Amino acid sequence: MDKKETRTYTLVLVSKISLRYKRSQMKIQQMAFMLMALTLFFVLIGLIFMAVQLSGVRESATNLERENAEKLIMKLANSPEFSCGESFGTAKIDCVDFDKIIVFRDMVSDYSKFWGVADIEIVKLYPEASQTTCSYRNYPDCKTTRIYSENVKKKPPISNFVSLCRKDVVNEEVLEICELARINIRYEDQR
Repeated sequence: MDKKETRTYTLVLVSKISLRYKRSQMKIQQMAFMLMALTLFFVLIGLIFMAVQLSGVRESATNLERENAEKLIMKLANSPEFSCGESFGTAKIDCVDFDKIIVFRDMVSDYSKFWGVADIEIVKLYPEASQTTCSYRNYPDCKTTRIYSENVKKKPPISNFVSLCRKDVVNEEVLEICELARINIRYEDQR
């Protein structure tokens, strides 16, 4: 082999090696980009999964808060401060004594943090009454009795139905009068 052939052979060999080197470098870059794309894909999948899970947690928290509020309403209606007890013959469930409530609402400051709510009110539904807030002057011909209220931003009310009972004298006879009402409670909106 002479020098010219050796040189040509060397150039061909170098160009083949150079071409292989370039191809190898290209494959390494392709692999790096594929790994980056795959990582980005899994990160996006993870973010979507977390967003779905968080929305489920928010919904569960809302449902749990509503359930706790409904239990609190029943607890309020059957508490000694609200309930009819046995003052109407037999013990009644979900019966609120209207006479007690009118007196109790003036002493509610002692209970301000006891219930953990921002607002408690009782609204008489049936029979229809005037659209007034209850006071000693218009009792029992009123519609809404606000028992407790804080001056804060509040969430929408959660309510449940109760019997609103009172004693009244008609023709010198003491009668038990029960009406349909709704207890509304509202929590503070901390958003």
